Amino acid sequence: MIHSRLIRFLFSALCLGLIAGCATTPTKTASTGALAPAADRIVVLISVDGLAAYYLDDPNADMPTIRRLASEGARAVGMKCAMPSVTWPTHTTMATGCWAGRHGVIGNSYWDREAGKSVAFIPDPLFDKDEIVKVPTIYDVVHRAGLKTAAICWPASRNAKTLDWTVPDIFPDDLFQKCATQSWLAELRKENIPFWMQETWCKAATGGPQRDWMYARMAGHVIRTHRPNLLMVHLMDADHVQHAHGPQSPEAYWVCRYEDDRVRDILNATEAAFPGRATFIVVSDHGFNPYTREIRPNVKLKQDGLIKMEGSKIVSRQATALGQGGSTFIYVLDKERRAETAAKLAEEFRSVDGIEVVIEQKDYAKFGLVAPDKDSRMGDLVLGAKEGFAFSDSAAGDAVVVPVSGGVKGTHGYDPAQQKMRATFVAWGAGIRPGVKLPDMDATDLAPTVARLLGVNMTGTDGKVREEILK
Repeated sequence: MIHSRLIRFLFSALCLGLIAGCATTPTKTASTGALAPAADRIVVLISVDGLAAYYLDDPNADMPTIRRLASEGARAVGMKCAMPSVTWPTHTTMATGCWAGRHGVIGNSYWDREAGKSVAFIPDPLFDKDEIVKVPTIYDVVHRAGLKTAAICWPASRNAKTLDWTVPDIFPDDLFQKCATQSWLAELRKENIPFWMQETWCKAATGGPQRDWMYARMAGHVIRTHRPNLLMVHLMDADHVQHAHGPQSPEAYWVCRYEDDRVRDILNATEAAFPGRATFIVVSDHGFNPYTREIRPNVKLKQDGLIKMEGSKIVSRQATALGQGGSTFIYVLDKERRAETAAKLAEEFRSVDGIEVVIEQKDYAKFGLVAPDKDSRMGDLVLGAKEGFAFSDSAAGDAVVVPVSGGVKGTHGYDPAQQKMRATFVAWGAGIRPGVKLPDMDATDLAPTVARLLGVNMTGTDGKVREEILK
């Protein structure tokens, strides 16, 4: 009798232990086998803008928190970002699981062929999310599954209807406040979290490291107070510092530690609110290259007679270039000779010093781009620079390639196949298998993997769930 009771007791204890051990993994419903949304869980996704993957293995980069998460969890050698490898396209790729040609945010800006001017996506001055993002985002999918969502300065998410608590990635204070969740702003004011300093800090010559300190405090507040299931945070100062001083500079190493401290702050708040039930993911949107020389495609177009100037002013264009840092879009505006002119320019630009790749429309799909006959905002050619070079929209002077004044600068936007453009990916916590190092990963894999962690299916993406890192 005692023996049988002991067996039953041990069996019950074992079952309880197994149930407790599985509590960090999304469950499936018994009747259908479908995933069940994990209402008791949180996934925190932090994008440290411009934190290149190479910093994880750089001994001069002091990042104890991010390195601990990588060693105890999973990481990628590097994550492939969107083309062009700039902030708005890649953040939208990470949020949708689709490349830029499908989700619609094709660059940080585009040329309006009819209006004859450049139009900015960055930093959300004009468009609401539903006007520019053509496919579902991870926060759309999670919200529709009945879970709670929050975002802090996530690009291309202005006035998103499926974010329960949000502040936009917008500089002017009036628009920043107008497009934020009003009830949450009232709570932040009571906590003396100074969101009203957004514009002042964004305009600061130093780039405003106070912004990221403030965003980390906002994150801690929404985690403690509202307990979202998905929180997406965009930290920005690493990008600003590296543009000004170049990557792997003393200033860049300082900002690595500064951003690591902000990750630590958000991690501490998350673990306190969701002990054992939190998944923490740290990514970046692109890497960084140093450069000392500038390519000016509009000077070349001027030499070809496709741009006319009076003094320093452009008075007519049959073609124009719009830079994206390490790449540029070439728009042929002469409709009758469009194909002929694009082919001629492709050959000419291949011989320009510093240009590594010329992408013609026949190859757009390989780079996740959309053809201009399907989206007129897209250029007719895309040029990619070599490391050490970057593009400028200037049409001044007679030289197509000129040295940069002021020493080494930094930028991104290059072909994402370049090793230094690889972005960071680190995942840690509930549902993550420790000790995994992925040899490669695409930014399109992020959204479907986050969905799986929250017990939600995300279909129709260009990426896949990275099962290798999941328990």
